[in-house]
Amino acid sequence: MSDALLTEESVSAAVEAALAAVDAATDTAALKAARIAHTGESSALARLNARLRDLPPAEKPAAGKLVGQARGRVNAAVAAREAVLAEAERAALLEAERVDLTAAPVRARIGARHPLTLVRETVEDAFIAMGWEVASGPELEHEWFNFDALNIDPDHPARSPQDTLFVEPLGAHLVMRTQTSPVQVRSLIERGAPLYVLAPGRVYRTDEIDATHLPVFNQFEGLAIDRGLTMAHLRGTLEHLARRMFGEAARIRLRPNFFPFTEPSAEMDVWQPNAKGGARWIEWGGCGMVHPNVLRAAGLDPEEFQGFAFGLGIERTLQFAEDLNDMRDMIEGDVRFAGQWGLVTR
Repeated sequence: MSDALLTEESVSAAVEAALAAVDAATDTAALKAARIAHTGESSALARLNARLRDLPPAEKPAAGKLVGQARGRVNAAVAAREAVLAEAERAALLEAERVDLTAAPVRARIGARHPLTLVRETVEDAFIAMGWEVASGPELEHEWFNFDALNIDPDHPARSPQDTLFVEPLGAHLVMRTQTSPVQVRSLIERGAPLYVLAPGRVYRTDEIDATHLPVFNQFEGLAIDRGLTMAHLRGTLEHLARRMFGEAARIRLRPNFFPFTEPSAEMDVWQPNAKGGARWIEWGGCGMVHPNVLRAAGLDPEEFQGFAFGLGIERTLQFAEDLNDMRDMIEGDVRFAGQWGLVTR
C-alpha cells in the first residue's frame, strides 16, 4: 500500500480495511490499537493523504475531498464502536460489582478479652476499692530481691536449677522471677511503710506443662505493712477476696504451713462446690505474717511495723471460678476458649 496511487480504488480499500478492523475490536484497548493502525501517521489513509502534494493543482480538490470523506467515515466508525464497547464494559463492571441486597450479610466475629485478663482486673478492682495500690516490677530479677531479701537460705531447694531459671552468666545473679514477691520488697524499699500493695504479673518455673502446671503463669501477691496488723486482718482480707471471686457463699480456711518469708505461715483453702468428683476444699495459695527478716531487709523495724502477705495464682483462680480442669486450655491460643466468655467491656 506504500506505493499505491491515490485513486478511488486505493482509498476504498484502505477504508474497508479500517472498518473491518474497527468492527473486529472486542474491547476499547483493541479499538485503540485499530484506530492507531488505520488513522495514525503510518496508516494507509495517512500515506494516501500525503500523495496529495504530488498531484497537479487541478486534481487536488477532488482528491482531497475523497481522502477527507474516507477519513471521516473511519473516524465516525471508531467513535460509534467506542460508544458501544464502553457501554458494554461499564455494564460488565456493574455486574461484577453487583451486591445482592437480599443475601444474608457476612457477620464479623465478635472478639473477646482473655478470661485471665478478666480475672486479673477483677482482683485489681477488689483491692483498689480497699485502698491498695497496684505495683509492677521486672521479670528478669536479681537473685537478692527474688531470694535473699525474702529470707530464703542459699541452700533452699527453690534456689536450685531444678526449680528456677537462672540467666547466664551465673555471676550476674539474675533469674527469671519465680514469684512477684520481689515487687513487694522493691515497693517497701522505695516507698517505706505504711504500705498496702498488690503485685500481679508473670512468673517462671521449670515445671512441665500439664493439666495443673505451667512453666510461665500469672500470680497476684499482696503485701500490707502497717502498725498493729494481725492474722485477723489477713483472714478478713482474703475472705473478702474469696467472696468477690467466687460469690457471697464462698468460704476459706487457713492451715499451718511453712514459708521462709512469713511467720506464722498458712496454706489457704477455698471451698469449691463444683469440684470434679464433688464439693471439697481446694488449696488456693499461701499466706502469713511477714517475717521480721524481710522487714529488716527493707530497712524497717519489726518492733514498730508488722504486716501480712499472700500469693495466689490467676490461672488457678480461673480454674476454681469457672470449673476448668485443664490449664493448657488457657495458653493454647484457641479463640473458642476466650469466646466462651463473650465480649466483655469495662
